[in-house]
Amino acid sequence: MHDIHIAQDWRKLGVAAVVWDAAVVMCMYLELGQVEVKDKVSIELGAGTGLVSIVAALLGAKVTITDRNSALDFLSANVKANLPSELWESVAVSELSWGEGLDRYPAGGFDLVLGADIVYLEATFLPLIQTLQHLCADATVVLLACRIRYERDTNFLDMLSQQFAVEEVYYDKERDIHIYKAWKQVPRSDL
Repeated sequence: MHDIHIAQDWRKLGVAAVVWDAAVVMCMYLELGQVEVKDKVSIELGAGTGLVSIVAALLGAKVTITDRNSALDFLSANVKANLPSELWESVAVSELSWGEGLDRYPAGGFDLVLGADIVYLEATFLPLIQTLQHLCADATVVLLACRIRYERDTNFLDMLSQQFAVEEVYYDKERDIHIYKAWKQVPRSDL
């Protein structure tokens, strides 16, 4: 058991500095062990407070924790405050704006891609899918936790399912949070 204390600061950083229900549900899902995390090379997109990445690192993942540049100092402080120093080498905090500068991240270089409550701005959908395509190899598992609030949210899932196989793997009824698993669809060769 490990206590985690996350700083939040809505006034300074807005949505990036709040622990949303989707992050809490994603952490619970990871702790259930439904997806292997230990020793997995992982990346979290739009990490915000860093809660999901902190839990993934505590479960043994090597995690690249990403968000926009304006959130990185806050994110780094939460990570350092909540991870024992012996795990600091297993995490890296890094700037990533979806669809931009992707060459700084290895193409197909991750076993696990995590995102909690990152599907809410329609203008980001295409860059997010481009980012997922870049980061994922055929064996990569993508886990996205979100609340389906509006038609645009289901539109994103439709867009994602054109490039990836997508299935709902968990639903938290109390918090109304869905977790979707996605993976690259491997083209079939007809013999």
